[in-house]
Amino acid sequence: MQIGIRLHDVAGKDFREKVNNAKSQGFSCIHLALQKIEGLAFDPGALTPGYASYIRRILREEEMELAVLGCYLNLAHPDPEEIKKIKDTYQAYIRFASYLGAGVVGTETGAPNSTYSYDRAACHSPRALEILVANLSEITACAEKMGVVIAIEPVYRHIVWNPRVAREVLDRISSPNLQIIFDPVNLLDRDNLSERRSLLEDAIRLLGEEVAVLHLKDYRITEGGIISLACGLGEMDYTGILRFVREKKPHIQATLEDTQPDNAERAREFIMGREEEEGKIDNA
Repeated sequence: MQIGIRLHDVAGKDFREKVNNAKSQGFSCIHLALQKIEGLAFDPGALTPGYASYIRRILREEEMELAVLGCYLNLAHPDPEEIKKIKDTYQAYIRFASYLGAGVVGTETGAPNSTYSYDRAACHSPRALEILVANLSEITACAEKMGVVIAIEPVYRHIVWNPRVAREVLDRISSPNLQIIFDPVNLLDRDNLSERRSLLEDAIRLLGEEVAVLHLKDYRITEGGIISLACGLGEMDYTGILRFVREKKPHIQATLEDTQPDNAERAREFIMGREEEEGKIDNA
């Protein structure tokens, strides 16, 4: 794997310093959320070729790649004016990604309300799925025109909440420019923890061909539910994921999540160590 990190989890006062610090901690690529980095513009009208050139130049100087350009807005917002703004923003980010040479434009799949909040009956309903597919189809068509991949991230508390639903969305939109960001922990919830092994196996079986990027983190079960943590600090079994990478996804970019500046390097070393251990087991 090529191990990267969300840039907003890295220490530093501005973009250049954060990229430099990520490089110094051994990361080779980043997940960039423009609005979370001090000094970076993120309004659609600001996303010009010149701005992209500035970002590319800094990344090139630090020998870093841009794995994911994040655009995590609610693609099922119920207000017609707001959803138009959201779709316009996605199109601007897709265009910007083409200037940047980003690996993918990453997104989650929203909730059918104005607060982007979890309501199981509403989020997991057929109606919510229809709304998402209609809006995501428009966004994917734009990605096709610009030669960019948009990658959806299944999350239990969102509309695309399990591998089966994700497979349905991929099949219905049927575009090579629509792929998957696979974050195993985001598929888990207290409601399905007893099925976690089969759930992750289903994700690999149903979605493996379309997995473009990995997000890696850990989790711990608490009285209040599942909390996510940096790799190596919780209960996650990475065996199946690492086998999938070795067998099917050589050199895939995998960005770490929920790290802190003081544990990010240890999290990277942990997952690289696990990758090496599993490889030795397979080769024994």
